[in-house]
Formats: sequence, C-alpha cells, structure tokens
Amino acid sequence: MNANQDLAKIAALLGEDSRAAMLAALLDGRALTARELAIGAGITPQTASFHLGKLCAGGVLAMLRQGRHNYYRIAGPEVAAAIQALQVIAPKAAPRPAKLDDVRLARTCYRHLAGRLGVAVTAALEEKDLLRRNGDDFDLTPGGEGFFAELGIVPDELRKGRRHFARQCLDWSERRPHLGGALGVALTDRFLAQKWLRRVPGGRAVRLTKLGAAQLHERLGITDWDR
Repeated sequence: MNANQDLAKIAALLGEDSRAAMLAALLDGRALTARELAIGAGITPQTASFHLGKLCAGGVLAMLRQGRHNYYRIAGPEVAAAIQALQVIAPKAAPRPAKLDDVRLARTCYRHLAGRLGVAVTAALEEKDLLRRNGDDFDLTPGGEGFFAELGIVPDELRKGRRHFARQCLDWSERRPHLGGALGVALTDRFLAQKWLRRVPGGRAVRLTKLGAAQLHERLGITDWDR
C-alpha cells in the first residue's frame, strides 16, 4: 500500500460522525467502555462496538480488558496529536455558548491542560524563561527545573518514560501551543491534586478554583486569562 492509500485508509476511519464523536470523548486520556462511548455519540452499543472494532483494527484505538469490561483508549500520544491537529483545520460548528465556553476556557487534552488557561500557563512559563521552544518541543531552563521541583515534579524521572518529555501541542481553540507531553500531564495532575483545578462532570472541561487562581497569580503572574 502506498502513502496515498495509507492516508486514504486513515481518513476513511476518521471520516464518520459517530467515530469522530467517540475519538473526541477519549482525547483527555480516559479509557471508556463501548456503552459509555455509545451514549456520548448517540448510537446503540452494537453500532458503537462495530465502529470501535474498526478503529482498533486501524491502530487508532487500543482495547484494555479489566474484569468483565472492555475499555477503549487512544492508541498513543502520536495518534492523539494527529487528531488534535485535524481539529485545528476542521470547520467549526456553530457554538453552543455555555458548554463550548467551558471547553474553550479550560479542558484536558490527552491529560494535559488545554484551552485558554492551558495556553496562558504555557505563555507565562515562557515569559518567565522557565520554558524555551526547541523545534516541536519545549526545553526546561535551569529556572524551570527548580520551578517544577517546587511543585513536587521531578523532570528527570519524566525524561525516562516513553512519552515525549515536553511537547508543543497546538491548541485547537486558541491556535497557540500549550504544554503537552509527560511534563504537561504531570503539571495538570499536580494542579488537580492540589485542588487548583476541578473537573466539570460529563466532559473534558475543568475549572480553576479560587485557590488555583491565587497560586497561578502568585507563581506565574497569571490574571484575566478568561477574558
């Protein structure tokens, strides 16, 4: 199969509304059952299982067996990054103000912080010379190493993993990069553990708490990010 045929095969896998809806639901890194994905996509569990089988066979999704249940997740960060890139160029549907605003303001993107808040945090890290761009990645400066260590994050441990250490992830709503990779995941997990962020039930949106707003202002000088 040549490169054109490969591209056409992947495009055919993704070019179906129900599959696209299920993939979008999995972009925050969670693993969900066929039933959960079916409900979110507005289709029957049997139809969802058919589509999920196609996506697994095509290498887009991976299935995990736990007890009596099968869970589905994005096959890897490279697949998630490709889907995010497609969201950037996809035509935007007419906005649904309340829900869309939450997602645009702050959400998880394959477990790292995205949306206007994610971009604001990344921009502040750059402005304070804690992160520097290097190709498609970010490099941590010596000051950045110390900053993350103060948060209880050990960069050297993250560098040992298989995931990209600090990736520039182009934010589909802001069209600017937010911090991805293992460092982005660790930072978001820390924000949630410290109750600086809280999840909004039923989706990928997150909200900055009063404590989180105070901490981001004190540590990074972030204000008015939601305007």
